[in-house]
Amino acid sequence: MAGAVYLLFLLLVVLRLFRRPSSGVVDYIVAGRRLTLPAFTASLVTTWYGGILGVGEYTWTYGISNWLVFGVPYYLYAGVFALFLAARARRSRMLTLPDLLEERFGRPAALAGAGVLFVMTAPAAYVLMLGVLVNFATGWPLWVGVVLGTALSVAYVFRGGLRAVVATDIVQFFLMFIAFLVLVPVCVNRFGGWSFLKAGLPEGHLQWDGGLGFQAIGVWYFIALATLVEPAFYQRCYAARTEKTAKWGIAAAIGFWICFDFLTTTAGLYARVLLPNLTDPVQAFPALAQLVLPSFWQGIFTVGLLATIMSTIDSYAFIGSVTLGRDLIGRWRGVGEEESLPLIRWSLLATAVVAVTLALFSSSVISLWKNLGSIGTPMLLLPLILAHTRRAVSGRRVVGAMLISGAVAVAWLILGRGSPWLGVEPIFPGLVVSVAILGPGSLKSKP
Repeated sequence: MAGAVYLLFLLLVVLRLFRRPSSGVVDYIVAGRRLTLPAFTASLVTTWYGGILGVGEYTWTYGISNWLVFGVPYYLYAGVFALFLAARARRSRMLTLPDLLEERFGRPAALAGAGVLFVMTAPAAYVLMLGVLVNFATGWPLWVGVVLGTALSVAYVFRGGLRAVVATDIVQFFLMFIAFLVLVPVCVNRFGGWSFLKAGLPEGHLQWDGGLGFQAIGVWYFIALATLVEPAFYQRCYAARTEKTAKWGIAAAIGFWICFDFLTTTAGLYARVLLPNLTDPVQAFPALAQLVLPSFWQGIFTVGLLATIMSTIDSYAFIGSVTLGRDLIGRWRGVGEEESLPLIRWSLLATAVVAVTLALFSSSVISLWKNLGSIGTPMLLLPLILAHTRRAVSGRRVVGAMLISGAVAVAWLILGRGSPWLGVEPIFPGLVVSVAILGPGSLKSKP
């Protein structure tokens, strides 16, 4: 019943958008730069927390270290973004990150950056989670859940762009919190609190590193640097009504993420105690809900999970389509601004196909996050940091740094065959190469 109501809501959003289409590229990509503080915050909170089943997988497997991996580093860099980049992004009046790269380093750098961003924003990990959830709830094959869930998630974006994303995000914001505000209190009431968890958890689950060691935790503090080049942050800042909206919206979002992380980590610990023999940790949250919740509330919880995942799929699929249609194909062909709108819309299909393909060839949400972050972060981090400074760096050097650092990270990943080659995670050699190439050329300030 709850699922039917949620699907009806999405249908109403689509019908409403067909009555009021976007009036141009600025309206479609950044909602006419009219996002208010509540809309900005709700949209950012839901967009950046789509990895809900991955959080369950990690907490079930490694315990409280989840908070140090998927919580603290992202709060830290989101705070840095709010303090130093949010207002600057809103002042720029740009539409996308490749616009910034082209302004500072030329068209080749913008095209290279757009290619990297397209791969990084393809919502493969979230599509995989959606397929797992649909499979768990209905018994349908994984590929059916992946394809149908993806189609539903992008259908309303095709017509309405960012306005459609934000309209659904506001409702999805409430649903994601309701889901865990139901699940966690029920677990505490039925089984007990901290003493119950402490008695039932494996010893490593209460260690700060989950028994993995310093590097396995520390690498995520480098992967989380991707927050500083996060296209969803920039897009929302470009769309904010004012500079204060962008800055304080991110600050408010950090507070909500802290609260939600407390709920999800707690739920993951209960899943480990109550379901110690779970064969697929990605199913930790839906399996826990199935065990402890009555059927009605289980339906509410499942809808909350669906909303959490779909809110990220639609946002990143939209960003991917803008990146491919406007920033890559449109920029390459010299297409005018308004003429790029059809390209953006139809690029949603290509983005969905890439996401579905990557999802079906991956067995782990965590692996997808880690691998894409390890490759994309070295390619984009330093170029975009330099783009915000007055340091003089040639566009050719920037493009070279992107391509070589990415190639090194990919090679390191392949040589490691699923493990850090020579005991070193691939993000580190990629970052070293980027600094080595761009460091010497970034010492001279622009006049």
